[in-house]
Amino acid sequence: MGKAIAKRIGMATWLAAVALLGPPEREARAQAFPANPIELTVPFAAGAAPDAVARALADGMSKLLGQQVVVMNRPGAGGAIGYKYVQSRKPDGYTLVLNSNSVSTAYHAGMMPFDYTAFQPIARVTIELPVLAVQASAPYANLKDVVAYAKQHPGQLRVGNTGVGSHMHLTSDAFFTGQASDVTQVPFPTTSHVTSLLGGHIDAIVTLPGSIAQHTKAGTIKVLGVLGSAREPVFPAVPTANEQGYTFQSDLWRGIAAPKGTPPEVVARLETAIRTTVQSAEFRQQGERFGFLPAYQPTDVFTKTIITEDAVIAKMMAKTATPPAAQSAAQPK
Repeated sequence: MGKAIAKRIGMATWLAAVALLGPPEREARAQAFPANPIELTVPFAAGAAPDAVARALADGMSKLLGQQVVVMNRPGAGGAIGYKYVQSRKPDGYTLVLNSNSVSTAYHAGMMPFDYTAFQPIARVTIELPVLAVQASAPYANLKDVVAYAKQHPGQLRVGNTGVGSHMHLTSDAFFTGQASDVTQVPFPTTSHVTSLLGGHIDAIVTLPGSIAQHTKAGTIKVLGVLGSAREPVFPAVPTANEQGYTFQSDLWRGIAAPKGTPPEVVARLETAIRTTVQSAEFRQQGERFGFLPAYQPTDVFTKTIITEDAVIAKMMAKTATPPAAQSAAQPK
């Protein structure tokens, strides 16, 4: 009996000594991370709205982490190419993705075999508010005018968006369908919907503020309404759909995620750097320039946002019922 007690006392002493040797391995890994540059994949082309968000974020994170956060554009298949690349990488925090609602649109469109659960959410970074815009010379002053025209002329109003199955397509379809308005949705890759509107080939577009800010300043395009949850700072005088009498909002969120299985201490280190960057004056100024709103959410809240949005998108896409073959050209923004 005495030997057993002595053995237990000896084990307890050994454990106490180990505890005094230094921080646990987990904390040591967190302190050492990152030891190398971090790669941030953007699943869309350089120069587009998500690219602007990623580069503004990477700049701030690089300064805080002491390692370069390198932005890599991997566009194609509605974001699926970029998501597939990141999902296949080692979950060590050195490969990240700028995710968005597109992680759900790409999955529900059949573009990739896994959904949002293949990734570890780290933090939400921004929201962007879709807008409905027309040529400056168009005979519409607000959303009610354009909805009234669509009802009186079924199928004649041609509304451009950023690709079949994209968030802009789903937003446009959901808004007009909700008003019992029959319009013709016209998908375009990247920003060619803007040039098509300017050329008079379509009548309206549902798009993100950054793609038309310069045109509104030049007086060639006017915004009829914001289809998001709040007024858009780039167009502060333009009321939302809710303010114009329509119960509707369709925000586009963007955040940072990593492959599933990334160590929690690494996630926490990245989350802190993201929070500090997003809450900085420099990031806010970039948002004012490019048309995005800083909208930080920590890991747990961001995870809930993704789950909620995925359910909404699944229902919206089921109603749209676009054939997978047509969705292959999608370019969700």
